[in-house]
Amino acid sequence: MSLTFSRFASNESVNGNLFQMFEGASVLVTGATGSFGRAFIARLLQDYKPARLVVFSRDELKQHEMQVSRVFLNRPEIRYFIGDVRDVGRLRMAMRGVDYVVHAAALKQITTAEYNPLECVHTNIMGAENVVTAAIDCGIKRVIALSTDKAVNPVSLYGATKLASDKIFIAANNIAGPTRTRFSVVRYGNVAGSRGSVVPLFRRMIAEGASELPITDERMTRFWITLDEGVDFVLSCFHLMHGGEIFVPKIPSLSVVDLAKIMAPELPHRIVGIRPGEKLHEVMITEEDSPVTFDLGDRYVIEPTINFWNRPSFAESNYPLVSPDFRYASNMNTQWLDEKATRDIISACAD
Repeated sequence: MSLTFSRFASNESVNGNLFQMFEGASVLVTGATGSFGRAFIARLLQDYKPARLVVFSRDELKQHEMQVSRVFLNRPEIRYFIGDVRDVGRLRMAMRGVDYVVHAAALKQITTAEYNPLECVHTNIMGAENVVTAAIDCGIKRVIALSTDKAVNPVSLYGATKLASDKIFIAANNIAGPTRTRFSVVRYGNVAGSRGSVVPLFRRMIAEGASELPITDERMTRFWITLDEGVDFVLSCFHLMHGGEIFVPKIPSLSVVDLAKIMAPELPHRIVGIRPGEKLHEVMITEEDSPVTFDLGDRYVIEPTINFWNRPSFAESNYPLVSPDFRYASNMNTQWLDEKATRDIISACAD
């Protein structure tokens, strides 16, 4: 299939509602100096008219680099907050007067998490609790937390902490009760071009004159989404959310071997084996979730199993449930990237 990079933002009515939602609003992004955070804030500056954008992260160097970059230079809307999601007091201070929050901060390196488990727990689980507490205390309208395929049937500590984080954000709607604060989760797979993605790794190795490319397993498949698509998807979910949902985009799959062949057809492959905590295929929805999973056309939505309050169900809008044995996995996908779309993604990663 050929990939359309803005397909999650193509609906004019959604765009119009989003413009109204974010016009004059204050938005805070945790982990905002990461790949997603920078792209998300750049999109808000480009397409909407927010009054204030709060960059919340713990890395002063990355914040400085962001401040002096061409996209963010001399933008009075942006406020830079040094802070850690482990510090609930600092979160409360940063969230004062904020309308919407995107929680993107996390420790994400699988092997690092295995070696430093308590650090991963403190950031990914206790940090999630702190974001929820601060958001309710500050009267935030809507919060979206970024998840990962690794939270589904986790085999790594990182995945287990993200599963716990997802549960915290979903249950937060019950904790918030009748207040206006609502929480939802967005889950997607490999982001092409982000830190940790194999595309920059292969590109660097090819540029350095590598004689072969490392392949974890010849059978390995991954879901693929571009950074721009990820931003579009999160933005559209702000419009759709009622609270308690996990939104999963319909995105194509690609074999890692096919990616290597397209990037460097002349180089042989060296099989290095699956790393601890790594999966052969990505899974974003399991059969256990199918009784509460609705097909919205361009995405799936997993509704909460407990109806915390009188939230509308997507069933009321006549969206169909998926089949009882439904499983959304990268090796069972009906959408696969063709060579042209793969080259488009590789090219986009270089921009």
